[in-house]
Amino acid sequence: MRERIVLALVLTGLFACATGCKKQVDHAEFISAINKSFVGRHECVWPEPVKLPAKVDPSTDERIRVFDALTDAGLLIRGTEEKKRSLASSKQVNNYDLSDKGHSSWTTDSKQPGYGNFCFGHFNATAVENATPNDSANPTQYTVNYRYEVLGIPEWVRTPESMRAFPKLAADTSIQSATATLSKGTDGGWAVDSPHSAQ
Repeated sequence: MRERIVLALVLTGLFACATGCKKQVDHAEFISAINKSFVGRHECVWPEPVKLPAKVDPSTDERIRVFDALTDAGLLIRGTEEKKRSLASSKQVNNYDLSDKGHSSWTTDSKQPGYGNFCFGHFNATAVENATPNDSANPTQYTVNYRYEVLGIPEWVRTPESMRAFPKLAADTSIQSATATLSKGTDGGWAVDSPHSAQ
């Protein structure tokens, strides 16, 4: 009799575990999938490509601070020229162009000749904060909140001048959080199927 009770309890426990125990998804698989989606993605100084060389009026153009910071970082060279306003007056204009150091950091825009950006580093997911299945009955798609960082940041990005000229760089060079939707493929691996969004 006692054996039947023990057997019944064991079977009840196994049944409860089979129906109630959820298999945890390996977060390392999510991190790997997120990092695959980051391939080729870099952080850039400007949100859109800019044209160089550029002429900037130091008295009226707000870009002067940005171009001067990049000149101080050694990425641009600055020259000056007199620009005629009328027959009797002229004003000084700064010319900015890529330095030798700047050429090696400049990413050209293949769609717009003469345009480009200073891009650096690569994105790297470091940890999953939480992962929630979008359908608990069929957990093949998850909303994943994760932390990431930018690796390979050059020294010129961390200068006080660059941080003042580009306030976004301070956030871009620290650990950040984002959310992505991942789906399980037919091969059993995970893939990101929605854009990354900062929190």
